[in-house]
Amino acid sequence: MNIKMETEKMGEYAFLAGIAIAVLTGLASGAIAAYATWTSLLLALLGIVVGLLNISEKETTAFLVAAIALVTAGTASFAAIDMYGVGAILDGVVKNIAVLVSPAAVIVAVKAIYSLASGR
Repeated sequence: MNIKMETEKMGEYAFLAGIAIAVLTGLASGAIAAYATWTSLLLALLGIVVGLLNISEKETTAFLVAAIALVTAGTASFAAIDMYGVGAILDGVVKNIAVLVSPAAVIVAVKAIYSLASGR
């Protein structure tokens, strides 16, 4: 196995772990409120790994558009559809995914700006 393939796998695993953590903590948001800071920190760190290792130059535009959609959705409140607690769960999951994606989007955007500025 070469190094590029290993780093791609590490980025993929970081993304999958981040999504799993975002969903699980969103589902149990009331029960683990005391750990919200640590969860956000872990999701942000995984997002940094994803941004550094997982997004190629070819995928930049699609990733940034998807990140904008997710972060925008993360600012919405799903309390209006809080039937049987589903709104609160959905709100927690989407906000956690936005916490994962935001640092990755910043890194990918900076890499894209650098690439444009350097004429690559």
